[in-house]
Amino acid sequence: MRSVLLKLREISLSACVGVAILGAGWANAATPPIQLPAVAKVDTKTEVVAGKNLRPMLSVDSVVQMQAVAERYRNILANGGFPKVPKGNYKKGSDGKGVVALNMRLHLDGYVRVEATQGEYASVFTSATEDGVRRFQRNMGLVVTGKVDQTTLYHLNIPASERLRTIEANIPRIEEYTKELGDRYLVVNIPGQQIETVTNGRVYSRHNAIVGRPARPSPVVITALSDINFNPYWNAPVSIVEADIMPKLRSGTQILEDMNIRVFKGFGGPEVDPGSVNWRSAVPDDYHFRQEPGEGNAMATAKINFRSPFGIYLHDTPEKQLFASSTRFYSSGCVRVDDMSGLINWVVNGQEGIDENQIASLAETLERKDVKLETPPQLRVVYLTAWPVGSTVAFRHDIYELDGTGFVLGQPMPVGEISPDGQRYVLKPLPRLVSNIEEGNSSGFTLFGKKRPPGSKSFFNLPKEGDDETADAEEKSDGKKKPAQKTAAVETKPAVKKLTFGSKRKTQTATLFDINGNLINPIEPKGTFDSDGKRKKPVASKEAKAKPKSIFLTSKKPVKTAAKKGGKETLGVFDWDAYRAKQAKEAARKSAKADGKKCKPGFGGKLAAGCKVAAKKAPKDKKKKS
Repeated sequence: MRSVLLKLREISLSACVGVAILGAGWANAATPPIQLPAVAKVDTKTEVVAGKNLRPMLSVDSVVQMQAVAERYRNILANGGFPKVPKGNYKKGSDGKGVVALNMRLHLDGYVRVEATQGEYASVFTSATEDGVRRFQRNMGLVVTGKVDQTTLYHLNIPASERLRTIEANIPRIEEYTKELGDRYLVVNIPGQQIETVTNGRVYSRHNAIVGRPARPSPVVITALSDINFNPYWNAPVSIVEADIMPKLRSGTQILEDMNIRVFKGFGGPEVDPGSVNWRSAVPDDYHFRQEPGEGNAMATAKINFRSPFGIYLHDTPEKQLFASSTRFYSSGCVRVDDMSGLINWVVNGQEGIDENQIASLAETLERKDVKLETPPQLRVVYLTAWPVGSTVAFRHDIYELDGTGFVLGQPMPVGEISPDGQRYVLKPLPRLVSNIEEGNSSGFTLFGKKRPPGSKSFFNLPKEGDDETADAEEKSDGKKKPAQKTAAVETKPAVKKLTFGSKRKTQTATLFDINGNLINPIEPKGTFDSDGKRKKPVASKEAKAKPKSIFLTSKKPVKTAAKKGGKETLGVFDWDAYRAKQAKEAARKSAKADGKKCKPGFGGKLAAGCKVAAKKAPKDKKKKS
């Protein structure tokens, strides 16, 4: 049984969810090996707060509140900014010049009244100071102690100019996110690693969330919830079937039985005996691998679906100990929810008589049940690094490094990478090309990551930071077979303009999606800001007028390689493989052009076009010289 559980844990590395499980047992599994800055840590908890009259992080008043806060910060900057609080550990009863600076800092930011900065109270850490520190720590996502430790001091001394830039970066986001919220909505804040359910303008519950890590960021989505799958199947994406499952099957099919995975002839087709298939020559597109509900299923007890071009969803997880972590950037895009049963109970809102007892019974019996929501709440998967809390502001770390890029909606690029048109994000997913695998090229490509060399770690091995993961976007759990698309993906010109970084950022026009996932009219960010946080007008440049080719759209031109291998196009999440392959190919082409004598193989072992021509002409050149 122990060996079976180990195998279950290894393969539960679901494409989208990226369940990272280490250690010898479920309860003792360690957190994934991911290095994040200390400022990314948050101290939040899952709880029902109905009746406490708490305002949500996102509401119809948020824009006006943020604009007022931005104006106050401009006035603070005009008067010299925040005073620097000297090093030290401050607590109730402390006094001195350091406390004078602390009280003034808290007052300017709206945490204590002006009386705390006057007379005998100015140099004393009073009960009012302690309360102000507590509120400040809560807004920063810190452990609330009422004492100024090293971490709190770091946040207190972040310059007002930097805070203003963060506020200004979030105003256009809030403007977009607050459209058509309705009376009941659910907000997933990626930098905050937290979910809020909101009813009639007040928070009902808060849930800790696990979101995409910097190398596999979660997309921002505005839509409505659609349906719930209780005890869902896990449908293995074609990329994982091709790169991980099929190579494993060549040494035997016992792994499928251990993992409780059944094989079907195509999605929705008849079940097949895996022992009757020659997995050395099988085409991955021809088979559907489905993990049944039960222990080890990556979706655990439930999954909440919604319409999105990026193929993500909210779901439960068997790895609940990860919710206690202060940095929960572990997934590959999808959102894992703490207290999933509580969230579902709020979402269904009594529909079909579903309540806490029935939800608990379904989890225990593993009964499959799909519920289409009659009055679905709105969903906002947002990227907020600042939002209003009354007259103050909550801040979170810019984990995906998107502030200052004009990002509002779409799929962020992995940290440290930009799209071919120079942006830190894309607005549409890239179609994925899949082909049959042969024994000679079985290492293949996965949807995320580079070509896996023979003998390297695979999907069945313990995951490490940077391991290949994908989103479970190829199939839905409604049992319907999706028709294959016939158009191959090729280069074409994008609708977005190239973005440069720094103070002279160009104005961009972005094609966005509405709440139903349809394209809407473009929005135009209103300029950028200088080092003092003042608004600057957009500066046009030659780069902004250029129209570079992009891999994010399709055209009528076929891809010969895909056609030759029997490949076909399937829509899914953004294909980092295709993106990185294109970058490598372009780098090889430029390198060959710069130095014709050094024609080295590019990505996948292929020579650039210029190298091939040079290789043919080389003998002729030698004859002429002789």
